Amino acid sequence: MSIKILGALAAVGLLAACSTPTPAPSAMAPAATPAGIVPGSEEDLVANVGDRVFYDFNTSGLRADAKATLDKQVAWLGKYGSVNVQVAGNCDERGTEEYNLALGQRRANAAASYLKAKGVAAARLTTISYGKDRPTAQGSDEQAWAQNRNAITSVH
Repeated sequence: MSIKILGALAAVGLLAACSTPTPAPSAMAPAATPAGIVPGSEEDLVANVGDRVFYDFNTSGLRADAKATLDKQVAWLGKYGSVNVQVAGNCDERGTEEYNLALGQRRANAAASYLKAKGVAAARLTTISYGKDRPTAQGSDEQAWAQNRNAITSVH
């Protein structure tokens, strides 16, 4: 009989040990938005801020629309101070591999320099060039080329 009582007490003890109080909301991970997007995530950046800026042919100068997007990224990065990002420069298919890698790097650097000038710590930013190796739009016409001349910011 005492073994049954000991077994029952052990079972109650194990069940009590397994129950944990629900942590306070501040201790939990960020809650997903109604659309399922976690604040401060890559998806949040893409959906609510914009992850890319576009360039004119054969240039790395920032256009007004690019600066507007980068200003939104600055605000977003200010809100999520622990998030680090990479800026990847891209080109359209025209030009040599070497030329496009250099142009892509200048584009990535231009976007990253703008973010730094607006207060984002340099330690939070990295840059890379993919040249013409990672097109976002397929095709060999101005519409596709315009989409492929970009710098894309991603969470790292």
